[in-house]
Amino acid sequence: MTISPKTLYVTDLDGTLLRSDKTLSDYTVRTINSLIEKGLAFTYATARSILTAREVAGDLKINLPVITRNGTVFADHLTGRMIEKALFTSDEITILKKILPDIGCRGCTTRYIGDKMQTLYLPCDYVPGMKNYMEDRKNDPRLCAVKDTNEMFEGEIGYISMIDDMDVLYPVYERLKNSTNLECVFQKDTYVDEYWLEICPESSTKAKAISKLKNRLGFDRLVVFGDSVNDLPMFEIADEAYAVDNAIGEVRKAATGVLGSNEEDSVARFLSDLKKGDENI
Repeated sequence: MTISPKTLYVTDLDGTLLRSDKTLSDYTVRTINSLIEKGLAFTYATARSILTAREVAGDLKINLPVITRNGTVFADHLTGRMIEKALFTSDEITILKKILPDIGCRGCTTRYIGDKMQTLYLPCDYVPGMKNYMEDRKNDPRLCAVKDTNEMFEGEIGYISMIDDMDVLYPVYERLKNSTNLECVFQKDTYVDEYWLEICPESSTKAKAISKLKNRLGFDRLVVFGDSVNDLPMFEIADEAYAVDNAIGEVRKAATGVLGSNEEDSVARFLSDLKKGDENI
């Protein structure tokens, strides 16, 4: 296989392109930027917001729209501007309020105001995972305290995240999955032992956003890279899908091939080898 101008390359960030310390090596930045300059159609799809994605990957010169919040937001990586976003309907909000009455102690919601984003949280006695989350983000200007659970669902809400032990969150995930059409991802955190439940509007996933981008821009083929549960749907739609060596078993099993680990610049090295193959033809 060689690099084709009709092929779209999409990578996950955490656990795939990023190293375990949440950074990109100089080699990865230099290699990918050089390939983009030479015509590589490259972007990422992540659960991160565009703000935190740019904090860890801001040195990349990605000129295609990037996919954030697990497929709910298209954004411009170079400027941080949100291009397009999915929102919960009023009926979905009503359902979520009933199913998530205690969201305040273990989660937060994302509200959009024009091109700005707020992370709504309820000051209370948090579970340990949420307490750590809030402590890590105490200086985040997007944080917005609310007075009660109802206010966490006011305005244009487009994403919900919850953090807790598996035995607490899994029943919530099962109920949402079996009784709604919402998109839900339940998985262990890449860096620590807590579990995350991420809830998005109907038809909003990494895979569906990637398909939309691929069709809009007229690409013929799709190659993806990933490591975790929320990457599986994009593996299913790709022409080729590559897991990093540290990926979970399900992802490795679904992959076209397994690369080195995320500590070894594996995605960048794979792409660089493709380019070398082009030059040898």
